[in-house]
Formats: sequence, structure tokens, C-alpha cells
Amino acid sequence: MAGSDKAGLEKAIEVIDLHKSFDSVEVLKGVSVTAHQGEVIAIIGGSGSGKSTMLRCINMLETPTKGTIKVHGEAIELKSDGKGGLKPANQDQIRRIRTRLAMVFQSFNLWQHMNLLENVIEVPVHVLGRSKAEAVEMADSLLHRVGLYEKRDTYPAFLSGGQQQRAAIARALAIEPEVMLFDEPTSALDPELIGEVLSVIGDLAKEGRTMLIVTHEMKFAQEVADRIIFLNDGIIEEQGDPKILFSAPKSEHLRRFISSIG
Repeated sequence: MAGSDKAGLEKAIEVIDLHKSFDSVEVLKGVSVTAHQGEVIAIIGGSGSGKSTMLRCINMLETPTKGTIKVHGEAIELKSDGKGGLKPANQDQIRRIRTRLAMVFQSFNLWQHMNLLENVIEVPVHVLGRSKAEAVEMADSLLHRVGLYEKRDTYPAFLSGGQQQRAAIARALAIEPEVMLFDEPTSALDPELIGEVLSVIGDLAKEGRTMLIVTHEMKFAQEVADRIIFLNDGIIEEQGDPKILFSAPKSEHLRRFISSIG
């Protein structure tokens, strides 16, 4: 897994010279990343380094100020917003591309008025147009997979944080995404619940799924990632094979970061 060579495979995600500013604050300052098909990339860095913003731009939850994003070679169409930034030029394209990308957030974002089964089938039925019977069959399989089938009729408020995050992963998988984006999926969990979520993500990585994972779990990143990207102050300061990057970091900032979380 870690450090394997994916360079000859199709490019699943390309981020080219990505910039993002919020008012006068430039959070991303020219980030370029390529994730090949089946590659697992762990994105690390301190608070405010731009990690989550980069993921949100890929999924168009935030619109870049400048730059290009491609999903399996298809560039997301952007146009001027008249204020020095960009905005989506084609909402139909955005909706279509979002069905190819699944994002798991740190705060779970489950629909509280729906039980787990309803959470998992909502998008396949009402957005992707699948039959309810087909969606329920897939949902049951996914809930089995994340260890929550017995909780399929339970509402999120009655679940632990770890269970809610595993349910969120099942919901993300239900759209059969080509790329999965994880934004610090364990940061809101109590320490004793982190392992159950990391185990599910680790199993997904073994399947050869394309994944970009923002995480502060360094041991986990070393174990599952093909490549580590270290973001610092809005730029990629260092990237490479996990074993090399963690054992012999070139960047002083990365050395300090690893020491601080070690």
C-alpha cells in the first residue's frame, strides 16, 4: 500500500495552481496536486494551512479564486464572479461531478430527521434515480460493511460519534463514488472511538479506492497512504513516500510539525 507507484495510471484528480482567498486572506497560494486512480493521498499540516479548503474547492463547496480542477480529465468550468474571483459556469456539470466525488466531513453531517437506512438511500433514490428496492439492498450491504446493520432503524442522535461517522462513510459509498474526500474524519471523536473509523477507512484504502484524506492521525497516514502531502501556509512545502517523508523530512517546518504531534 504505502509508497506504491501509481504514476502510470489514469489521473483521477488534478489540481493546478489553486488559489483561494477569503476577503484579503489568501489561504491557498498556488497548490498543484495530482491523484492517480487508486492512489491514497494523506494531507497533513497545521491548523490554517489550507488542507480543508483544498478539499472543499475540489468538491466545489468553495470556489477557487484562481486555478483549474479536473476530475478524470474533465475540467470544472469556471467564470469570473465580477469581484476578482471565480464561480461555477455550469451548475449541471457541478451536480454531475459531485455524483463522482463523495466527501466525509469531520462533523458527520447526517440528516437528523432520518434513520440510518434513510440517510444512506436518500441520494441514490432522490438524486441518482435508483429504485428504492435497489437502494435499500445496497444500503443494507454498506451498513453491514461498516458494522451498523443492526442500527439501520436508529436515528443519529442515539448513536456514538464513531457510529455516526461510520454511517456517514456508508452514505458516501452509496453513490458509488470514483473519488472519496475525507476532511479530518476523526477530529470530532473521543479517543476511544477513533480506531473504529480508521479501521473502516483503512479497509477502503486496501480496495484500491482513490482517496484524499486530510488527517492529523500520523501513524494512520503512514500506514494507508501512498503519498503524503505537507501543506504549510497555503503551499505544498513537501510531499513524498510516507516512510521517507516521516523519517527524513527536508523541511524545517515539517520537522517541527512531526515533533509537535509525535
